[in-house]
Amino acid sequence: MTGLKREGDPVRRLEALRGTTPPRPHDARAIAALAANPGCARRALMDGAGIDKDAAARHLGFPAPFGQSPFAITRGNMFEALVKADGCAELLRMLRELLDLPVEEVAYHDVENVGAHLRHTHTRSLLDHAARSTTAAEPVSAATFYDHPLLSLSIAGHTAYLEPDLVAFQLGGRFHVVEVKSFSVIDGQADPAAVAAAARQAAVYVLAMRTTLEELGHDPGLVSHDVVLVCPENFANRPVATLVDVRKQLAVLRRQLTRMTTLDRLLDALPDDLTFDLRPDDDGRPTRPVAELADALSRTTARYAPDCLSTCDMCFFCRDEARKEGASDLLGRQVRDELGGVASVAEALGLADGTRTPAEGQEEIARLLRNAERLRRECLT
Repeated sequence: MTGLKREGDPVRRLEALRGTTPPRPHDARAIAALAANPGCARRALMDGAGIDKDAAARHLGFPAPFGQSPFAITRGNMFEALVKADGCAELLRMLRELLDLPVEEVAYHDVENVGAHLRHTHTRSLLDHAARSTTAAEPVSAATFYDHPLLSLSIAGHTAYLEPDLVAFQLGGRFHVVEVKSFSVIDGQADPAAVAAAARQAAVYVLAMRTTLEELGHDPGLVSHDVVLVCPENFANRPVATLVDVRKQLAVLRRQLTRMTTLDRLLDALPDDLTFDLRPDDDGRPTRPVAELADALSRTTARYAPDCLSTCDMCFFCRDEARKEGASDLLGRQVRDELGGVASVAEALGLADGTRTPAEGQEEIARLLRNAERLRRECLT
């Protein structure tokens, strides 16, 4: 398949990159994963084009072991039902303590009752009405829980529809996203990786709500950057709520989404005839030769790190590629980011001892590494 010329519309060029494969809609988990690796050009291009990374990875022979077990899904649904039972009575109890909610009762509005085809429009109408009441001469006197709202967010020219667990409107004019998760909080501590993933996903909902309010002419700041995370406490099913600040996740997410909507530079670096088309048959099974697809993907730059194993469908393919290139000592993404993009132990040591010439933009980190190496030698002498 011949790609479009570089002076063409970026949206059409992304469609040519995807080829005949139907676009994969973005959900909140997929959008949240974008924030986990904002520097990966391969992921930005594949997500921008709406390519089904799971299908591509499986066709390449590198399926990722993602997805929850049926038991975990059932447990999560049961816990969410407990939190929302009786008009969210248990949630109200927690919010009184957590947010100093000054009312005994709140209104409960289940947006799902209007039907799937009307939920998005109805959600916008409800949020618009609630936001207007905050600036009215006589604002509403009670808070409202909005269950099953349907939000939207533009992802590289495509509209993604998102359903947060709950949106709570607090008295005083602030919206709070409520995220219900089934991982446990043991003695006040939860798995940091699980909390980080929940924060990234909640940040997607916060951004979608802020975008909606801004489109409706309201202050996006009405949506709090503090989200309410509800989890089981210890080994019982009793819910416990805590506030999680997602400002950092919001900043990363905005940068990545902006990068996806301005993919011209990444597209310009690709051959005109490059495509990631899986060439599905009538039954949807990919027919493209595996070696040909792997070669096409190798024309893009991946930013593999061990963290990818829990966030990206292409993780095993990119790990295998990195190992073949001799990168067996890759640093974790947090360390890599703190070192200004230095990717491996060998690269860091080479910059530290002066045997490696720093790339453009690495001059300052190379100086710091050389100073650290000098101090290390002085301490050993």
